[in-house]
Amino acid sequence: MKDPLHARIKKVDSSTEATQKLESNITRAGFVGLVGRPNTGKSSLLNLLAGEHLALISHKANATRNTMHFIIPHTTRDNIACQMIFVDTPGLHKREKLLNQFMLEAALKTIRDCDVCVFMASAFDDTRQYEEFLELFYEQDLHRKHILAINKTDMLPPAKLLEVLEKYTRFSDKFSALIPISVKKSHNINVLLESIAKLLPHSSALFDEEDITTHTMREIAKEMVRQSIFENLSDEIPYESDVIVTDFFHAPTKHHKALESKATLDSSALSAILLESSPTHITHIYANIYVLKPSQKRIIVGQNGTTIKRIGSSARANIERILGEQVFLRLQVIVDREWAKNKNNLKSFGYNFELQQSK
Repeated sequence: MKDPLHARIKKVDSSTEATQKLESNITRAGFVGLVGRPNTGKSSLLNLLAGEHLALISHKANATRNTMHFIIPHTTRDNIACQMIFVDTPGLHKREKLLNQFMLEAALKTIRDCDVCVFMASAFDDTRQYEEFLELFYEQDLHRKHILAINKTDMLPPAKLLEVLEKYTRFSDKFSALIPISVKKSHNINVLLESIAKLLPHSSALFDEEDITTHTMREIAKEMVRQSIFENLSDEIPYESDVIVTDFFHAPTKHHKALESKATLDSSALSAILLESSPTHITHIYANIYVLKPSQKRIIVGQNGTTIKRIGSSARANIERILGEQVFLRLQVIVDREWAKNKNNLKSFGYNFELQQSK
């Protein structure tokens, strides 16, 4: 099995003392805010750059709810070593529910704080979405230029693509570069990185070069369960549910024996237990899926527990791929009509309004 990826997924001490200990040739480093409307391919781009499926991606809009950091090295054509800390953000959208407000604040804080801002649009968008971004950009009292990346260009014939790019040329005084890309085909990705490198501040490495994200495996596990919910359920349930990882630990396997996937129902929740044997130890992850209505719980559970088994099996496979070791995953479905109704409740899910509103 490959080297465990979790060795490179950890919270990094970003203190001055820790940074000074980093030995590298990096001379440019900074935070790159990746923003745009929902479903334009932002998370797919970052998974491509990281070489791992870490960010939640879905054909459904607004899958990303919180910011996520990806530490991407890049050496330019001029042999300048750079460290780019990409910040994946929720899609820019209208304020509606409280959670939507948090998602918008997360994106706006990234725009305010980043060294380089990249706006990603789909080749099928009209310029109205970009104009709305410009309004938000200047509302933050920001007057620096940004990079405009047009994704999904592989789906258009050359003549049509040229028409799309021409529509954006009237904003040429706003952006420093207009780059057509295709995440699916990996087209022009290096051109995008070269443009970002030119705007990065002079700096030594900000994070250990062995790390690819500042998120913990506990946070990654939550996103993998949410990813599985998006993949296996439709309608409103993915948007009206969330996940809390209640426990995450390693234990020797001698106290366990291999079990087949099964589901049990008690008075509080339905549990999906998935366990496989391991020669030395196993990672135990316990997570609660919160929904607003009993009917949503019944849908997630499925007939005879089939749906939650499928959700758990898919999530576990992704977590095992990232960890490089076997996993015991226990999922419970809990009905809580208030989980998304106030800021204190949302904070327990990792959505801290105070941090997003700070400058």
